[in-house]
Amino acid sequence: MDLLNTLVDKGLRRELPTREEALAVLATSDDELLDVVAAAGKVRRHWFGRRVKLNYLVNLKSGLCPEDCSYCSQRLGSKAEILKYTWLKPDEASQAAAAGLAGGAKRVCLVASGRGPTDRDVDRVSETIKAIKDRSEDVEVCACLGLLSDGQAERLRDAGADAYNHNLNTSEGTYGDITTTHTYADRVDTVQKAHAAGLSACSGLIAGMGESDEDLVDVVYSLRELDPDSVPVNFLIPFEGTPLAKEWNLTPQRCLRILAMVRFVCPDVEVRIAGGREVHLRTMQPLALNLANSIFLGDYLTSEGQAGRADLEMIADAGFEVEGAGEVTLPEHRVSEGGGCGSHGAPAGCGSHEGGAGCGSHEGGGICGSASVPGAAAGSAPAAVPPGNEPRPDLVAVRRRGAGTDLAPNA
Repeated sequence: MDLLNTLVDKGLRRELPTREEALAVLATSDDELLDVVAAAGKVRRHWFGRRVKLNYLVNLKSGLCPEDCSYCSQRLGSKAEILKYTWLKPDEASQAAAAGLAGGAKRVCLVASGRGPTDRDVDRVSETIKAIKDRSEDVEVCACLGLLSDGQAERLRDAGADAYNHNLNTSEGTYGDITTTHTYADRVDTVQKAHAAGLSACSGLIAGMGESDEDLVDVVYSLRELDPDSVPVNFLIPFEGTPLAKEWNLTPQRCLRILAMVRFVCPDVEVRIAGGREVHLRTMQPLALNLANSIFLGDYLTSEGQAGRADLEMIADAGFEVEGAGEVTLPEHRVSEGGGCGSHGAPAGCGSHEGGAGCGSHEGGGICGSASVPGAAAGSAPAAVPPGNEPRPDLVAVRRRGAGTDLAPNA
């Protein structure tokens, strides 16, 4: 298939595909799907071998968010029956993180619902980072706290944070259709603050809101221009009690095409399968490891994932290996160039810090980010979904264990 040969060649050279080529990946048939996975897998293995990085979420503060992101179980007005609690103490968060590290995670993602942190909140998180690193000095810590004010990124860096997550999630043109309490520009500003402070930027998308192929390509091209080190790909978890509870627009095959398109557009980036993989990829999850080199271990923010042991068995059975704490995730050229998403200063690099867009925060169940809604893109109809993709609310389980509870975590 000439398209796939071209995309593999470009991926190995870190060259940006054309928009037409990216759209063509999303338009491939089910008969071509294994060819698409194999082609994107060549690019993935070239830059990351067969390593899978494990990440572990700790929800520091759950629910009661004043923002109105339509997909989010923690949003203002959400009727989802999720856990609600205020800030965990540093030792509580450290204990929760330890469970993930014992399961093989090398990065802990500290997440808190809300518009953004106060200076006191930054102090709390700084204390938590210290508590976690006192237990395991080699662990990577990513903070995910919403919109940052001036100086807060630097304070988190000085406290030991390695990265900051603030997802893009949708195209600029559709952003206002999903959230009204903050703007796309607010999110751009926060990612730029993280970059400027020397934190590794993590910014991704949410698929499955009824968006068109054009919307998805817009998001991923904006992410390439934004230049994060890691791109989490979330698949909408349709929580009952949220405005998008009835949006069941994904099949396992479409999820794989989306992941392949992301890999081709950002070939040397840490592509992470984030929230919703169990709900939408289901038994096809092992195939997705040929496209993404990173996953979350165990549960998400407000929803339960599959058992941590099952994650580890899946990785081994699929012929992959868990990335060790002493291994460097990113390719050497990205580390030497400052750790950006592609190739700072090189032709056809991953983009510049000046462009692109930022995002909100949270990943997985109860993500704080954005995604387009059905019919939101002008002149572009939502992508057709093959028949037979019936809603599976039975796969959406509210988290009742781990952080904020008296029950052991899933890791």
